[in-house]
Amino acid sequence: MSDQETRQRLLESAARLFSRRGFKDVTVREICRTARANVAAVNYHFHGKLGLYTAVVRMAIDEIRGMSDSARQAGEGASAEERLRIFIKAFLQRVVLNGRDSWIQQLISREMSDPTPAFDLIIKLAIRPRIEFLSGLVADLLACPEDDPRVIRCVAGVQSQLLFLLNPAVARVHPAFKMTPAAIELMGEHILAFSLGGIRAVRAS
Repeated sequence: MSDQETRQRLLESAARLFSRRGFKDVTVREICRTARANVAAVNYHFHGKLGLYTAVVRMAIDEIRGMSDSARQAGEGASAEERLRIFIKAFLQRVVLNGRDSWIQQLISREMSDPTPAFDLIIKLAIRPRIEFLSGLVADLLACPEDDPRVIRCVAGVQSQLLFLLNPAVARVHPAFKMTPAAIELMGEHILAFSLGGIRAVRAS
């Protein structure tokens, strides 16, 4: 087995274990046993358990940013309303592609409830860029500067609707929350219409 193969097996095993049980409850020995690697391999490739965990977090961030970057590129030159539509649809498609109970979502949820030193990376590289992107869209729709306090409140409203659908339990509450391809279209248009309606009301007030 090459060094690169060993490194990848460690990352994949660590991603599964860390997302299920968290950073504190998973041991290096357990990860190496699952990855069929020598215990020393974690220090060799990642300089310790935290380094391995941070590499796993970066993998999750890359996946999240890939969705946001694709949505930005697809909406270049379009109106703010159309760019918001594209972003919402891309987000919902990621829910279907990765699954609500994917290791990425589990890992991020654990970081939200029990942060590790890697949490700052998630804020800096994944969450803040998304909020800044949405803030630009909302500011355009409100016809105001991005630092207007109404902007971040509207962003929270849009984001809350999307994050609600990431919860694995919601699919069991009502059939409308099962993210099939048809449901993505319907839910995406609803979230867009609901959000635009709220933003227009805020602008009018």
